[in-house]
Amino acid sequence: MPRPHRHHHDEPVVQSVTSAPESLAEEQAHRIKRYLLTMAVRTVCFVGAAVTATKGASPWVWGTLSIAAILLPYVAVVMANAVRPRAPGGTSPVLPRGDGPPQIGPR
Repeated sequence: MPRPHRHHHDEPVVQSVTSAPESLAEEQAHRIKRYLLTMAVRTVCFVGAAVTATKGASPWVWGTLSIAAILLPYVAVVMANAVRPRAPGGTSPVLPRGDGPPQIGPR
């Protein structure tokens, strides 16, 4: 009976890992950043609408900024709650090198 090959200290130990999708924390951080950016744009639109309305600008300018300031919170919440579909994880098999314990059973 041949003796199985044992792992040498200079050989790297290779682990099998599935191709994991983006972590939940990273995905949430991305959605929070997108929400904050959208709300920052909303704030600029709100301030812009107030300034242009008081300075006598054309009604379509401050009206457009007002509508954007009203609609952007809805858009921000919908985008923040939109979870990206998870990519299916793949596996790569690790073939036994013969350095494990002997198997019980017929050969």
